[in-house]
Amino acid sequence: MARPVISDELWQRIHPLLPPERPKPKGGRPRVPDRAALEGILYVLKTGIGWEHLPHELGYGSGMTCWRRLRDWHAAGVFTRLHQVLLDRMAQANQLD
Repeated sequence: MARPVISDELWQRIHPLLPPERPKPKGGRPRVPDRAALEGILYVLKTGIGWEHLPHELGYGSGMTCWRRLRDWHAAGVFTRLHQVLLDRMAQANQLD
C-alpha cells in the first residue's frame, strides 16, 4: 500500500461516522477495508485520474470499489458529518477565521 494520507488520529474520528458493513449471507469476496477505500478516493480526487485508472498496486482496491464506497458514503451523509466534526475540532483549536 502507498504511504497513508490519513493519520491514525484522523482515522479515529472518521471511522465511527462510516456505516457498518452489510452482512453477506452468501459469502463472497472479502471487502476492501474502509480506510483503504477512503485512501483510494482521496488519491483519485487529488490526482484527477479516472476511477478506472486507479492502480491496483497501491492497495486501495479497484476504482469501481472506491467509487461505490464514495457513492454510498455520500448517500449516508458521511461527508456532511465529517465536515462538521472537522470544523468543531478546528474551532476548539482556535483555527477558524
